[in-house]
Amino acid sequence: MMRLNQIVHSRLKCLNHSKSFIKADFVNEQLYLYLLLIFILAGFVKGVTGMGLPTVAMGLISLFMPLPVAAALLVIPSFVTNVLQLCTGPSVRQIIQRLWRMMLLLLAGTAAASSLLISINATWSAFGLGVALLIYAAFALVSPSFTVPESREKWLSPVIGGVTGVITGATGVFVMPAVPFLQSLRLSKDELVQALGLSFTVSTVALAAGLYLHDAFRVEQFSLSFLSLFPALAGMWLGQKVRARISARLFRKCFLLFLIVLALELISRPFI
Repeated sequence: MMRLNQIVHSRLKCLNHSKSFIKADFVNEQLYLYLLLIFILAGFVKGVTGMGLPTVAMGLISLFMPLPVAAALLVIPSFVTNVLQLCTGPSVRQIIQRLWRMMLLLLAGTAAASSLLISINATWSAFGLGVALLIYAAFALVSPSFTVPESREKWLSPVIGGVTGVITGATGVFVMPAVPFLQSLRLSKDELVQALGLSFTVSTVALAAGLYLHDAFRVEQFSLSFLSLFPALAGMWLGQKVRARISARLFRKCFLLFLIVLALELISRPFI
């Protein structure tokens, strides 16, 4: 890992304290291999659990790349897989009509806060990502059951969207608090899958726009992000194939425990 860090830092001539992007000569064969394995794994997790691709990929890529670079690589795989998820059922229009306030604030919050992902010191931005992953994993392990009454949904929805947007813009991870909120809305299983797909799609588009406006998502990143789509889809297909043959509950628990370990490593960086 130290050798990989040295390779990355020696190649990131184009990075400074406020702007981060990949030059054409950045990626070598070793990095291609790491990214290939990461996106296959992230796609596999999404295929088994229905979510987790950006969470896994962002956490692992951030171990050896700056967060803005990791976020840029996620744009195309995240967008395509989540659009596919959004279109899996018949309720797209109804979901959009119900959640448009949340999506509007999610879009605005992510675009506005994306400057934090670019400007914050890399060590502390990794710390923020670790905190977000730890909170999400711990919450998901506990799995508290609660329901948001319809009378509160209308005003709470944009609040959740705005908060999720700020966290997304600052860390590149868009699961908290949107996922627990959507799970509390008494949606059917298919509607929940589509609602999550909608939320993740909007977050991806907003994050891509924010990165582009801050000169951190250019042709080089777009090309590599596009190439990352194929291992992600392959992993997702494989995960869907084996989902019926493994215990989804046990796999999810192991996945969340892995996220906690990864989060603790990121959180410890400023102090070691």
